[in-house]
Amino acid sequence: MARLETAVMTASETYTRNHAAQSERVETLRARIADVASGGRPDMVERHRKRGKLLVRERIDLLVDPGTAFMELSSLAAYGQYGGEVPGSGIVTGIGIVHGQPCVVIANDATVKGGSFYHETVQKHIRAQEIAAENRLPCLYLVDCGGAFLPEQD
Repeated sequence: MARLETAVMTASETYTRNHAAQSERVETLRARIADVASGGRPDMVERHRKRGKLLVRERIDLLVDPGTAFMELSSLAAYGQYGGEVPGSGIVTGIGIVHGQPCVVIANDATVKGGSFYHETVQKHIRAQEIAAENRLPCLYLVDCGGAFLPEQD
């Protein structure tokens, strides 16, 4: 296969300016993803731990095959909504390898409003199921849920 060459001039002022702007955006994205990955409020995380429960990403880490990656999907769903109280829309979805088989994993984060469902939670859940169906992947559910968040229901 022939090698593709680039005409980008990395020493140009335009490149340097664009690279700096994009690098700043990438850092913002990484910070937001890290913020969401921390789960619910610290007091809810502590309550969860006192009950002897694993956090959602710990449960997923134990589920997927050791040494394999878990590709999280839609991690910024509901970002900036509900006063920042619903990181990741209260569920973690992604693709991981379980017993050698790629699977879609959908797991409630009980540190976020007791794992209750918001509108965005349902959308994220359905999108993960669509990805599973389109790719003929089994869907695994790790449920720790308080049901629908009734104040947000019509």
